[in-house]
Amino acid sequence: MSEKSWKEVPIGGLIVEPGNSKNYKTGSWRSFKPVWYEDRCIQCLACWNSCPEPSIFVVEGKVTGIDYDFCKGCGICAEVCPEKAHAIEMEPEF
Repeated sequence: MSEKSWKEVPIGGLIVEPGNSKNYKTGSWRSFKPVWYEDRCIQCLACWNSCPEPSIFVVEGKVTGIDYDFCKGCGICAEVCPEKAHAIEMEPEF
């Protein structure tokens, strides 16, 4: 099955087929996006642990980026990023 855009989500947003979240690219729903700064990241993984999607890429125990195909821009990752690191900032999508 190919991935679907938000325009193909059934009216009302009700998706009744279980286990199909990878088929719907929901990243276009956001108006703000998290921008990750690798040089500031202390690899605490708080962003990864808190992301509801999950849209934080982790390879071998280290954050490597953000999956913008599925990130809805909720900002939780930026909120939980330690203040001393400030490695994720929310920026307007447009």
